[in-house]
Amino acid sequence: MNEKKICADILKQFPEVNPVVVDTALAEEVKKSKKKIIVLDDDPTGVQTIHDISVYTDWSKESIRKGFMEKSKMFFILTNSRGFTVEQTTKAHIEIAETIDETAGEFQQEYMIVSRGDSTLRGHYPLETQLIRDVIAQRKGWGVDGEILCPYFKEGGRFTAGNVHYVKYGEELVPAGQTEFAKDETFGYHSNNLCEYVEEKTGGEYKVEDCICISLESLRAMDFDGIEKQLLEVRDFKKIIVNAIDNYDVKVFCTALYRAMAKGRHFMIRCAAALVKAIADISDKPLLCREEMVTIRNQAGGVIVVGSHTKKTTSQLEELKKLDKIEFIEMNSDLVLEPGELEKEVERILVREEELISQGKSVCIFTKRALLTVEEDTPEEALLRSVRISDAVQSCVGRLKVTPAFVVAKGGITSSDVGTKALKVRCAKVLGQVQPGIPVWQTGEESLFPGTPYVIFPGNVGEVDTLRKVVETLLV
Repeated sequence: MNEKKICADILKQFPEVNPVVVDTALAEEVKKSKKKIIVLDDDPTGVQTIHDISVYTDWSKESIRKGFMEKSKMFFILTNSRGFTVEQTTKAHIEIAETIDETAGEFQQEYMIVSRGDSTLRGHYPLETQLIRDVIAQRKGWGVDGEILCPYFKEGGRFTAGNVHYVKYGEELVPAGQTEFAKDETFGYHSNNLCEYVEEKTGGEYKVEDCICISLESLRAMDFDGIEKQLLEVRDFKKIIVNAIDNYDVKVFCTALYRAMAKGRHFMIRCAAALVKAIADISDKPLLCREEMVTIRNQAGGVIVVGSHTKKTTSQLEELKKLDKIEFIEMNSDLVLEPGELEKEVERILVREEELISQGKSVCIFTKRALLTVEEDTPEEALLRSVRISDAVQSCVGRLKVTPAFVVAKGGITSSDVGTKALKVRCAKVLGQVQPGIPVWQTGEESLFPGTPYVIFPGNVGEVDTLRKVVETLLV
């Protein structure tokens, strides 16, 4: 609890690995594994590191069967559960786990489920992974030996060293428990040390001293055998903390993980986007240019919607306002407290928005920057209110009668709602990233605007000028 801010220079003080040795070892293990990897993504930002992978926005039997039929080793299911209540996420995860196992049986296919969560530790943890574990135990008859926690995500400035998880601000690494993310109304926490975080979140069911920690020293020594030995000794769903400050750290870990799984061990994974890329050995890809994204001739303007209230988002929005090619419209989101008034606000915005887009002008719609606070509020009520606001924001896309050249959504819940409710995407292809950690979907034929590039911009990622750079790339 007493961890202090440290200089980001510490990230350069560890010895480097031999990249050829690590890449070769991981590729061999991935090739040998026959497991289909299904990533359950609690908001659309989990594809921040990958490309040419399918994302299904529902967990119907039809969608999951299509995922299993793909040649790709991995597919994503967008759950959007970070915007769910406990009851909703419980129902969803039981349904998903049961349908995956049933479908895998039809294809006689081994599989593993990865729970992709927030790199700043927010979300329904440990509930979601416990639910999946319980379904597997019931249907398979064997228990899950261990649960892996790896919130490292370089592009977002999230690093774990000495079991402490940090968020990078400028040249400082700030312990996660001391950031604005830890004060989240719904998913807040106090711990900086991930072992303490586990004890805090599990209510003491799993103790600090019970955690197995994979150190940076062993990862940088490429101690595949030593890490594998640690994994083989894990039992009873004990927690495995993965320290990581570079993508090669997670590659070394995944190599040892595959070797442990090949010996019959079973693990659950709760991680950010970096480990997802490593475990499927997905290659790097250059940042996308406009020609790769905007493939349909369209003289209309684009639309940007901003729902996230983080300080980072607000500063990025202010930087975006420097672009004179964008028209800005503020949504009075506080009207959510007055029955019927938020709906009228949406009607007002839509009239002006359609007029501008038809004229070839791009539009940015953003909610009030001051987070609405209510006396005697509860986490559940705060979450439900934020969902109502997000519904209003997404309807500014979903109710458009003109086809925009592109769509950008800023914020986790916002981007999920725009993708699933507004654009009505059921299956999208991940094209890649337009900026580090900023993924782009190509919408499917079934969607509202087929083939339109949809940029998913997390609320907690990027520098001050990143949103402006993204939009500049998309503009003619």
